[in-house]
Amino acid sequence: MTEQYPDYLFSRQDNAPDEVFYAAPRFATHIDDETIDAITQFYRESFSAEHELLDLMSSWISHLPPEMSFRKIAGLGMNQEELDANPRLDERRVQNLNKTPALPYADESFDAVMIAVSIQYLIRPLEVFEEIARILKPEGKCIVIMSHRLFPTKAIYAFHALGPADRFQLVRQYLAHGGLIDVEFIDRSPESADPLWIIQGTKPVKSG
Repeated sequence: MTEQYPDYLFSRQDNAPDEVFYAAPRFATHIDDETIDAITQFYRESFSAEHELLDLMSSWISHLPPEMSFRKIAGLGMNQEELDANPRLDERRVQNLNKTPALPYADESFDAVMIAVSIQYLIRPLEVFEEIARILKPEGKCIVIMSHRLFPTKAIYAFHALGPADRFQLVRQYLAHGGLIDVEFIDRSPESADPLWIIQGTKPVKSG
């Protein structure tokens, strides 16, 4: 997978088709309310009304500021009922990225791609991040939101075996592989709630 991380770190306990696992909707939040509020505040600081956004690996909640509107919000996830229940989405697609990592969007379509508390489920992350880089506009951002909860049977082994610092480094490699630059780690963890770790990178402007 990478020079530093062997392939077995991207294996899972449950190799059954993901469509089976995600067939029933889960209308629950998987992190504390304070942590959700912190995500929303980070988005509030990061986005503006003219932005076109992609909520990748989306669900029934996108954590976007309720008082803000955007030019477009697309969502791609695994369960149609969850996506249909998300009031922020203007466009909804169901797709299993572990089967089909190619994204169904045109080049340079989005100002930002967000992946919120789902990065641990990708078994073909390098292909997905190549696609993220393709669909981002120049100077667009990919924002990966991480915490410490997961579905244990569907998370890749790396997120069981590696400590937080090594997981951050792994995700940094994903972004760098896609050609994103200025990759940075941001800790927005509330004092008494689930941690909130953010890794983001920027698509460079083409030279010449």
